[in-house]
Amino acid sequence: MHKEGWQWEACVSGGGAVRRVGPGRWSLQLPPASQGYALAQIDDYRSCPRGWLPWRPPVRLSLRARASCPNPRGTLGFGFWNDPFALRLGQAGAARRLPAPPQAIWFFYGSPPHDLRLASEIAGHGWKAAALRMRSIPSVLLMPAMLIGFPLSRLPILRRFVVGAAQRLILAKEEPLDLHLDAWHSYTIEWRPGRTEFFVDGRRVLRTDLELPGPLGFVTWIDNQYAVLAPEKGVRFGLIPLDAPQSLEVEGLAIQSLDMPPKSLTP
Repeated sequence: MHKEGWQWEACVSGGGAVRRVGPGRWSLQLPPASQGYALAQIDDYRSCPRGWLPWRPPVRLSLRARASCPNPRGTLGFGFWNDPFALRLGQAGAARRLPAPPQAIWFFYGSPPHDLRLASEIAGHGWKAAALRMRSIPSVLLMPAMLIGFPLSRLPILRRFVVGAAQRLILAKEEPLDLHLDAWHSYTIEWRPGRTEFFVDGRRVLRTDLELPGPLGFVTWIDNQYAVLAPEKGVRFGLIPLDAPQSLEVEGLAIQSLDMPPKSLTP
């Protein structure tokens, strides 16, 4: 846990910006973009080795949020994850990390062509409460498996086999949310040992017993990328052109270890 205050930092790319727009309110903004990756993000893990990420259960995340339009293009969300695919070797102050099996507990939105089918009965796009983790794979094997699996998934004869193998490695619980993204809503995640609960406007929308041991870092973001994991499409990633600005606003952001006072976002 952060014992000396919660330290967060902004991460932006492609003209993205993080701006304070009111008392305790922040806007993560993307400009129009015809090509290239655009990102606006707040997180608290960028300088941590993965084993030192700041949050373990029992912990509660709460905030209010809205997007600038009902159907943003790309992905956005907020919650906890382990930044699994970052490959950092410690240059320029970055933490030393190898890729790791993903863990995430978050509210996540992806617009078509995003089609990440983690729970077979749930559509691969849209606004969701979600918890997921991959079965343990040594880091030294994960990167070679990814480098081999991605191109093989483009071959029609192997596509379903590769995607099926990937899906069997992922344990996920998701619940679609029928909400207007451009309206303010209150979101809460309570992550406890052996149990995670998600609440929207005080109503529980998902409870899962999926074990996520952590440690994890906090993130909220908006970007213009998409990811696909689907039997008929394979595995792929890409970028969505933005023909207009879009943003995600958050306010009242607080993370509370249930054994300690809350840490709130401050200027």
